[in-house]
Amino acid sequence: MDVLERIAAAKRAEVAAEMRGLSMRRAIELASAAPATHPFASALASGAAPAIIAEIGGRVGRDAAVAADELARRFEEAGAAALSILTDERFLEGSPGDLKAARAASVLPILRKDFLIEEYQIYRSRALGADALLLIARLVPPRLLGTLIGVARSMHMEALVEVRDAADLDRAVASGADLLLLNARGGAGGEPPIETAIRLAGMAPAGSTRVSSGAAESAADLARLHAAGYQAALLGERLMRETDPAEALRRLRGTETS
Repeated sequence: MDVLERIAAAKRAEVAAEMRGLSMRRAIELASAAPATHPFASALASGAAPAIIAEIGGRVGRDAAVAADELARRFEEAGAAALSILTDERFLEGSPGDLKAARAASVLPILRKDFLIEEYQIYRSRALGADALLLIARLVPPRLLGTLIGVARSMHMEALVEVRDAADLDRAVASGADLLLLNARGGAGGEPPIETAIRLAGMAPAGSTRVSSGAAESAADLARLHAAGYQAALLGERLMRETDPAEALRRLRGTETS
């Protein structure tokens, strides 16, 4: 069993356990009663380019000095266009509680980053306060991917679909995806991530919103990504490995505090 199959099996068991305590009907009711969403894609098109989606997770919860709500506020002040919150506890060391805390602390659109494979999870995402969610093209069959995108849209959320190669991209586009997270990690033949990102951008269809992941280490990288057609970059490990992630974002943007 490969890694994604193992993750999917664990998630199916997790969802089944959650549904024993909260029915699908109740999940839909809670999602339908949630406050209005914050537009995600339009936030990526405003302000400095490329827009930055700043990620919270992993260290958050283990490091009492960097609570999710405080970091959300600091990322907003540092110029992030949106937030990505890790909510998977087993594989990503995140927490749904971090998403709720960030939602209470910031008006930025929030992307839920988890392994989402069931319609039920879409409704739970909406109730948590997510405005958008990450779907992984190679984690679910194409027909299910299209269904999950459609359910997200029906709940006024947007779906950011992660792809790593041309096959993933074809699957995502065929499923109706127009927000694409182009993951540059592990490029063919040891290709540098920034070069992988530029190559992937050239494959994306015209009119799609391209978001880079795993490619930007510097302000120069951000400039190259923008020139290659990226509207946004998701910065996760690049910021979270810093002592002060928000100040690291300011440095990348050239807006350091004095």
